[in-house]
Amino acid sequence: MATSFSEIPVIDLSLADDESTKSLLLGSLRSALTEVGFLYVSNHGIPARVIDGLVNALPTLFDLDDKAKKSVALENSPHFLGYSGVGSENTGGKADRREQFEFATELTASWHPGAPLYERLRGPNQWPEGHLELRSVVEAYINELTMLGERFLDLVAQALSLPPGTFQPFLSDQHRLKLVHYPALPAGDPAISQQGVGPHKDSSGWWTFLLQASPPEVKGLQVLNKAGDWVDVPVIPGTFVVNIGQAFEVVTNGVCKATTHRVLSGPHERYSVPFFQGVRRNLTKAEATETLKAHFDALDISRESEVGHAIDSAFLKGKYDTWGESQLRTKVRSHRENGRKFYPEVYDQYINDDA
Repeated sequence: MATSFSEIPVIDLSLADDESTKSLLLGSLRSALTEVGFLYVSNHGIPARVIDGLVNALPTLFDLDDKAKKSVALENSPHFLGYSGVGSENTGGKADRREQFEFATELTASWHPGAPLYERLRGPNQWPEGHLELRSVVEAYINELTMLGERFLDLVAQALSLPPGTFQPFLSDQHRLKLVHYPALPAGDPAISQQGVGPHKDSSGWWTFLLQASPPEVKGLQVLNKAGDWVDVPVIPGTFVVNIGQAFEVVTNGVCKATTHRVLSGPHERYSVPFFQGVRRNLTKAEATETLKAHFDALDISRESEVGHAIDSAFLKGKYDTWGESQLRTKVRSHRENGRKFYPEVYDQYINDDA
């Protein structure tokens, strides 16, 4: 029976460079994948200048005036890319105290009449005028994280007794990056919600690679363990926090679980940079559940119970057969102005269905 974790494991990726230590890495990674769902990666190979460039740009970006932020507002974009303000998103029925800029792999819009509507999710970013350096910083970071993500997936495959390259066919051509600012809580007002972002599992990506971009004394991120206790995920300089998305849970037949997590706001402002590895938009339920089912059915992994093994996935439970349409529905329901403006042909259907 799997035990409940009390801390998040640290996986040193440099151990993969030497055959004498690679088996140790793969064993530790396998435990993290099947027992925790969250981990830190150290010695990840991302140049410090790329990370520092992004971290240093964050205060300037969020200090832009309202006019500049509104010029790249998310509601301007059929691709759901751009700026959204504090309280514009809800988790668990409560407003999240965060503002964010959402970017993605820079791609042209390729949708045309007759193509699946979810292909409109692919498209270009909105960039604040007069800040050309921001674009180069963000694009360099997305490029490096894209490569890290693919290297990491090869290690994950090997840790799960699969050949390198097994998981790449599930990936999208476009990955997403959020630059997030959690304002400090006003002092002396207990009525203000601490919810930076409420309890949730990552539903929009394959894996998430999170840079906690504030000093170690700034806390906030917590993960829910199997005993129902919240475990702190403190800042460890030089690492990324990496966690399983719900699509990966589906493809691994519930062997690798997406883990519930939240952010509590506190007396210090906090910056956070999650990179969401994208899932192929035309992935069907049958592909997701059947491609590797025999392998994971046969894999010798302990499971605490059938209830614990049950897969939690809105994609599987919903009425839409492709990952892309499931994601489009989610985004339209979360950003209704975009839905009304860009997706009127499905807006009422998505808002009113209970898929």
